[in-house]
Amino acid sequence: MPGRGPFYGLATTSQMASTGEKLIHSHQVNATKSLLLAPLFLFSGTAFAQSVDEEPAAVVELGGAAGWNLKDGGSSFGPDIAVEITPIERWLELEAGVTPLFSRHSAEWDTDLLFKKPWTLSEKAEFMFGVGPEWIHTREYGVTTNSLGGEVVLDFMFWPSAKHRLGWYLEPSYDYNFGRGHERSIGISGGLLIAIPIMRALFARR
Repeated sequence: MPGRGPFYGLATTSQMASTGEKLIHSHQVNATKSLLLAPLFLFSGTAFAQSVDEEPAAVVELGGAAGWNLKDGGSSFGPDIAVEITPIERWLELEAGVTPLFSRHSAEWDTDLLFKKPWTLSEKAEFMFGVGPEWIHTREYGVTTNSLGGEVVLDFMFWPSAKHRLGWYLEPSYDYNFGRGHERSIGISGGLLIAIPIMRALFARR
């Protein structure tokens, strides 16, 4: 055919290769944009979910505790750690905690499970009444004993911000030991409240 030189086929092949490279580059750019935008969508979904539901997944209590034995007047001190969840909002909260108490000749590990009824005093203050069982592991003068007890607490919680992210608590308590001579004791604990948010990045609304 007139007007077509011997290199016509090679030119057409070169144009096709150039077009293919452009298409591949376009797909790579789109894929890169998608990877960069994905974290933004996840972050926005998380922020949206947290703004809809401000109730935390759990509240961690970190602080210190002191106890006084009403039988012999002895005192003991130690750290206090607990985790609190809300199965039924405004009606029931569950708290599981461990409190090791140390005195001059003894060490006591109290593990409890408390059932609490909450009352909201204001946006920044809450009060709870709790009761529950307690497992008491004691080592005194080289002798180890285990016993079951009961505990009653009054829990005061204070939040500087209405968002309830970080606060502090004060919790007086009364303990009755069903073993070891039915000892009775009073105690008080206090420290920081740390709210654990619900992680909903993977379950945000689509």
